[in-house]
Amino acid sequence: MKLLAGTSKGLVIYDRLAGGWKLQGIQFEGFPVSMLYIDDRTDTWWIGLSHRHWGQKLHYSKDQGKNWEIVPTPTYTGYEYRPEKKVSLKKVWVMAHAGYDKPGALWLGTEPGGLFYSANNGKTFELIESLWNHPSRLDDLQWFGAGKDYPFIHSIVVDPNDSDHVYIGVSCAGVFETKDAGLTWVPKNKGLVAAYLPNPKAEVGHDPHLILMSQKDNRVLWQQNHCGIFRTSDGGENWQMVSGKKGFPHYGFGLAIGDDINTAWVIPAESDEKRIPKDLKLVVCKTTDGGNSWLNQDSGLPSPPVFDIVLRHSFVKKQEVLAFGTNNGNIYVSENSGTNWKSITNHLTGVNCLILN
Repeated sequence: MKLLAGTSKGLVIYDRLAGGWKLQGIQFEGFPVSMLYIDDRTDTWWIGLSHRHWGQKLHYSKDQGKNWEIVPTPTYTGYEYRPEKKVSLKKVWVMAHAGYDKPGALWLGTEPGGLFYSANNGKTFELIESLWNHPSRLDDLQWFGAGKDYPFIHSIVVDPNDSDHVYIGVSCAGVFETKDAGLTWVPKNKGLVAAYLPNPKAEVGHDPHLILMSQKDNRVLWQQNHCGIFRTSDGGENWQMVSGKKGFPHYGFGLAIGDDINTAWVIPAESDEKRIPKDLKLVVCKTTDGGNSWLNQDSGLPSPPVFDIVLRHSFVKKQEVLAFGTNNGNIYVSENSGTNWKSITNHLTGVNCLILN
């Protein structure tokens, strides 16, 4: 097993060996990594880079990072964010393949809120105009940046039973669903709370931080949200808040889910203003009953005070292994579903994204 860490200064790769996790190599030294993705259909590695001088770049490797090739990044040429307001690609946030029945097809989520599709393994990308021109996006009051100038698409969830069925998460707008491979989109935010809006139950304007679908039941989705942890068991028709008692855990970014429909893990943080761990304690919270109760898992994690937080794409699970990386360059791994944790490094720069492969 490998652990890939996309940091603000490069891609750091670890191998899981008999003696523990060992550094295997570093790629793209000095450059910020904004996105990591491994296409499990072909074992192709994808990486998004945020060059300070040259903008966003997309690279892929077919030999697990030994050699890399570059593809043209998507462009907003010919499109406006609002009438008479020009826009350009700000950041590549997330990639997902479009289904096992669609070889070579990829989805790409970006900032400023555009979803792109490639039918040729990323050689070219086309903007999904049905979403870009969605009436809710064209309304200044409904799609907006979450601490940024523009909204961004950070989650793409493809139904494993129907590749035409896709959910996306937009900060700030909410969850949108298509059942026809992107021809039409409908918001799926009933039950969510947007406490920062005049109408907290507005149809659009929510801030999901990350959305995941159960691979056991495609009707079950989880989201870590600006205003709580939410779960749906009916495909997004109705969301229920499953934050813990007295609001803990409640706010955060990272989310991992189990192989059954009722297990999930989150790493609590303290408010959007502070961006610190809850009570300055780094802890992982686990539920096995759909969010009705939460158990702290902190064995092996450092004692307070701790100022590390975990970003939305920096908490991952594969089989019994859980791993998370922090904004202060620390990576922790559990080999037993979170019961015990061990640090494998404390000297990286900020971790933007992780992948277990």
